[in-house]
Amino acid sequence: MTQDPAVVTSQHNKSPNEVTPQNPAPSQRPTKIPWGGLLVLAAAGFTAVTTELLPSGLLPQISRDLGVDESAVGSLTAAYAAIIVFTALPLSRLLGGRVPRKTLLIGTVLVFALSNILLALSPTLAVAVVARLLGGIAHGMLWSSMAPYVARIVPAHSVGKSMAVVFSGTSIALAVGAPIGTLMGTLMTWRASFIVLAGVGVLLAFLAFWLLPAAHDPGNHKAPSIRAALKLPGVIAVATAWPLLLLAHFTLFTYVAPFLLASGLPEALTGVSLSVVGVSGLLGIWIAGLTADSHPRRSVIAAVGLLLLAFALLPVLGTSTAGMFALMVLWGVSFGAMGIYNQAAILRAGGEHKDAANGLTVVTIQVGIAVGAGYGALALTLLGAQLVPLAAALPTAVALVIIMASRRGGYPAGGREKRR
Repeated sequence: MTQDPAVVTSQHNKSPNEVTPQNPAPSQRPTKIPWGGLLVLAAAGFTAVTTELLPSGLLPQISRDLGVDESAVGSLTAAYAAIIVFTALPLSRLLGGRVPRKTLLIGTVLVFALSNILLALSPTLAVAVVARLLGGIAHGMLWSSMAPYVARIVPAHSVGKSMAVVFSGTSIALAVGAPIGTLMGTLMTWRASFIVLAGVGVLLAFLAFWLLPAAHDPGNHKAPSIRAALKLPGVIAVATAWPLLLLAHFTLFTYVAPFLLASGLPEALTGVSLSVVGVSGLLGIWIAGLTADSHPRRSVIAAVGLLLLAFALLPVLGTSTAGMFALMVLWGVSFGAMGIYNQAAILRAGGEHKDAANGLTVVTIQVGIAVGAGYGALALTLLGAQLVPLAAALPTAVALVIIMASRRGGYPAGGREKRR
């Protein structure tokens, strides 16, 4: 994988010309993985995804407390996603190359904390929406800046493994973050849940200050160029295939409850099945961490192929509890792994314009998630609940075709694959 040079500097007072393990020469890549910093970033990702999903689990409480309809409370989620689409690229372009990457990440985490505090203190729905807009802005900046930052602070041969560690926070949040927050809201109040998230954000900001290394781009202070990134072979392929996979995932993920009921399974299995998908995603992330750097092409094709298989078989084998859980595990493993493969792919395809390419995928992914819910609703109406997985299989198949066709650009073979 071709990466930009990165300079990792110490937080202590070193002479600028002194070459040490913590302050390597500008021509050197980092030689060690900053595990503590990666775990902090994983926790930040956990907090971000939990923040995004939590209002859905606390919707009845928020509705009663603010004195509005539950449908109106849904605007908290819609506003969050919409602001990401409209601000992620402009802000990454405005701040890229101007604000130190470590400072930008710490500031983003603090904005998350502020957003959750404002939401917890909101007297009206209008104030709550403003708080969510602020959180959405921070969310877009976090995911636009996190992956390019990680690519600059780890050895070139360890980017995939490092991404797996960082993005494990996402699967953990999907599995237990929102359920735990919902449980906290049930035992205390919905406001207390967001206060706790805000406190976690402040703690992570302090930990990030001490544990994250600085990442510089010597001699390159240009703003990220989307136009330049789009001219690179493979960027469009990854920025299309990845959102299609997210679209497919949320097509079924959003309507898994009616699917289970239509399959003759009890409603109580809904929460369990979603947790199975999330927990299984951790296994997929671990597998991706072992293979993303050595066998990227074969691995992503296998992951997406298995995801397609799971969606195609669910209407047939998902009518039994054993069959349903087995396919849910396959779904989770495949989905968790393909996220890491695609993240590594967009950084590789973006080359020196990786920041702009990554920002582009942040936007297209949010569009994919938003369209997925609507597409799933359409499939639910036209096909019926039990065939929603087949609707999810369609964009998965299109993504697989794109991946297989993009052999030289977005999804090339890795070093070991070429030798074989």
